[in-house]
Amino acid sequence: MKGKILIVDDLHPVFKERATALGFEVDDLPNITRQETLDAIGNYTGIALRTKFSIDAELFDAAPNLKFVARAGAGLDNIDEAYAAARNISLINAPEGNCDAVGEHAIGMLLSLANNFRQADMQVRTGIWDREGNRGWELKGKTVGIIGYGFMGSSFARKLSGFGVKVIAYDKYKTGFSDAYATEVSMEEIVKHSDVLSLHIPLTAETRQMVDDEYFFHFKKPIFFISTARGEVTNTKAVLNAIQSGKIMGAGLDVLEVEKFPKLAEQAWYQELVNSGKVLLTPHVAGWTFESYRKISEVLADKLAALPIH
Repeated sequence: MKGKILIVDDLHPVFKERATALGFEVDDLPNITRQETLDAIGNYTGIALRTKFSIDAELFDAAPNLKFVARAGAGLDNIDEAYAAARNISLINAPEGNCDAVGEHAIGMLLSLANNFRQADMQVRTGIWDREGNRGWELKGKTVGIIGYGFMGSSFARKLSGFGVKVIAYDKYKTGFSDAYATEVSMEEIVKHSDVLSLHIPLTAETRQMVDDEYFFHFKKPIFFISTARGEVTNTKAVLNAIQSGKIMGAGLDVLEVEKFPKLAEQAWYQELVNSGKVLLTPHVAGWTFESYRKISEVLADKLAALPIH
């Protein structure tokens, strides 16, 4: 036996099946609490989760035998990466598993915003037939700016390839990534040319609250703004301010600085957000499709098989 894995979140059963086939003993306990995890984690070689709680110093210190953390999702922002590195604990995640879902969701949000789907639907349901007020914008001929060209950003670019748009991308940590779907550019070119801006960057100390009033100020044209990354990257009030000033024509937000109720409803900007007819909201589901639920666990299992665990 290679060791024991504790699953503390809702993962597709294929991960447990594949891990067991690799020689691990797997305890699948999606309803386990953090305290129960702290009490038990000392017996485990690995832990697998989505977003249930943070894997921080407290948890690492309670896990002397831990060799890896498997994150069923794209980011690692709920894991203390520096502490894991100091302990020589491997971290695996699965952006390959939900990048198609995120790309499609971003496309859906963009099309909805550009064509006033939400407003038009609500009006027709209440007896209003307003063709002029719901006239839309075609994507063809527009320039789409992508920030971050990893699995998510490149997936969005591929999905855009049939719309006749020009796709430009900026990534602070990569160079030479131009391909058939996007052209690498500077941030100056993003702000000068973009008609659409879509975020596909991880949450780090550097990116937290990166998108603020000053960030939007530099854009030369009114834009549609899409965020399927992490809510804490964007200052929500800055988005609302940019809508008020006309800098943002419409915003599609799958993620917010504060998520879940009742805490979300307590935010000072919440009422303005829900009252805005130029904002489309979804509850952090861009990467969470029926297909990605399985694919994420398959990717995690593949990466688990490649870990040098002895």
